[in-house]
Amino acid sequence: MRFGLLGTGPWARLAHGPALAAHPEAEFVGVWGRRPEAAAEVAARFGTRAYGDAEALIADVDAVAVALPPHLQAPLAVAAARAGRHVLLDKPVATTVEDARAVAEAVTAAGVGSVVFFTLRFDPATAGWIKQQAARGAWYTGRADWYSAVFTGDENPFADSPWRREKGGLWDVGPHALSVLLPVLGDVTAVTAANGPGDTVHMTLRHDSGASSTSALTLTAPPAAAGVVIELRGDQGVVTYPDGVAGEATDSLAHAITALTSGTPHACDARFGLRVTEILAAAESALAQVLAQDLAKDLTQDLA
Repeated sequence: MRFGLLGTGPWARLAHGPALAAHPEAEFVGVWGRRPEAAAEVAARFGTRAYGDAEALIADVDAVAVALPPHLQAPLAVAAARAGRHVLLDKPVATTVEDARAVAEAVTAAGVGSVVFFTLRFDPATAGWIKQQAARGAWYTGRADWYSAVFTGDENPFADSPWRREKGGLWDVGPHALSVLLPVLGDVTAVTAANGPGDTVHMTLRHDSGASSTSALTLTAPPAAAGVVIELRGDQGVVTYPDGVAGEATDSLAHAITALTSGTPHACDARFGLRVTEILAAAESALAQVLAQDLAKDLTQDLA
């Protein structure tokens, strides 16, 4: 399958580029970026061609891999799908429900393949662990906490990301939490959320299985407190996500490429990406409602 890469940032250089260049079922045709000099640099690094126009690259390939901020990813994914190209997308698909729905609808209408790269779902060991817990069922509660130090640690390659600084942990690591919780506990029927320190969001979910779950999501954790904790509690007792299960992101991305080239639909498709966006948007709306209530309360106290 002939692939074009849209994006030239750290994720394109560290994950997409190496995975596409090494994959036996992918021909890395070219790369496009918003800065021509960056596209030229990435193309030279991986022995491919730099394109000055995204539409020209889309026209030359069978599939596109997107490593762009979500507000740029969504319209280009729609354009690629409408051109009959398969799409390998990053999470979140978009940061608005409208944009995510446009992607899912374009993919469906065109009949093209779609895969959204949720890292843990494409790591074989982690995917196996998730499948095992889903099969056991009867879970009472779940917890998926992502304490990341993107903006507080030293020399993080994603610290210069404007969209991450604007949207915070809810939108950057929230998709990871949902990618684990949903296949195990079921779809979400209710969402509440509260702010913590920095960009921290505490999200509480009710699932259609009857279980509930919580997630602490942040990009501003103290480095010494950073880490991931996944825990399930039910009739079987307490099960925690094993340390050291997840492999390298490039290896997981290679499995995502295989999923797209196989032609077999994958659970992590554009429709699942839309559902994740809907849940995150609901959490964001819940946060806004709490803020509005606090402001109204403060105003009432001031008037009194």
